[in-house]
Amino acid sequence: METFWFVAIAVLWLGYLFLEGFDFGVGMLLRFLGRTEPERRAMLTTIGPVWDGNEVWLIVAAGATFAAFPGWYAGLFSAGYLPMLVVLLALIGRGVALEWRGKVDEDRWRSRWDLVIGAGSLLATLGVGLLLSWNILGLPLDADGNRVGSPFAALRWDTVLGALAFTGFALVHGALFLALKTDGPLRLRARRFALTFLPVGLAPLLAVTVLAQVRSGADWTWLAVFVVLVAAVFAWVTLASGREGQAFGLLGVALAAAVLGLFGALYPNVLPSTLDPAYSLSIVDAASSPYTLTVMTWVAAFGAPAVLIYQGWTYWVFRKRVTA
Repeated sequence: METFWFVAIAVLWLGYLFLEGFDFGVGMLLRFLGRTEPERRAMLTTIGPVWDGNEVWLIVAAGATFAAFPGWYAGLFSAGYLPMLVVLLALIGRGVALEWRGKVDEDRWRSRWDLVIGAGSLLATLGVGLLLSWNILGLPLDADGNRVGSPFAALRWDTVLGALAFTGFALVHGALFLALKTDGPLRLRARRFALTFLPVGLAPLLAVTVLAQVRSGADWTWLAVFVVLVAAVFAWVTLASGREGQAFGLLGVALAAAVLGLFGALYPNVLPSTLDPAYSLSIVDAASSPYTLTVMTWVAAFGAPAVLIYQGWTYWVFRKRVTA
């Protein structure tokens, strides 16, 4: 049961990174790709019906961790409270900006909120990537599971690489989403940006996946590295031939393979210690009681399909392209 919920939490993080990835990407690219007010309004319209629903995946991932592995939740979020605080403040500011931007018909008003949307998207992306890389690559934890050193003791080159991995993916993902959901000059501009930036944007994701395998991966998790590389190459090739939908799907395959490789390298630990491997927290040490896990499984068996059907229906309803 512990392994089942470890996999379930990895899937929840995958859903969040995939859905919020293009969401954040659109926010970061708002002032860069949107040359006019109608274009920027069209960009925001592509994520308008779904952005708040995408954020629910983060809440569910954190809530499932709290319920299934309270030791994991306590160790990660107490050691990484500053990045998580930055993420929450960025999400609040971004959400307010998305709601208030159109309340006043004035260029200066909209321009200021556009900057909040861009900065909030960037800070949230970096914060989430940093928090996950701390989880995968390790924190300076002692035998009692407490962080040793300052709140930034785990701010190392490898964890910064992890933050850049999600940020680069989100930029490419957001540009591809715009190429799928818009038309006219904005669509061409988004596709050109994705085609140019894709190798640079996905390089950190591939690098951090390789790094995790070198440090603690198993033989089978190396397959994930191969899938990330192949999916990224084919995404670039299909995008170059004008098939944005296939490229978008292949980018999702690359992300899924990266998450599989990273969490596969982490297993059977949930929170590794960089001070001493003996201090690492395993799934058995961090898990709730079997009764709690059983109750959670029954709740998820009925609740998860309903949420997936509803969110899938939302994307189907708003599947049409948006024009300036």
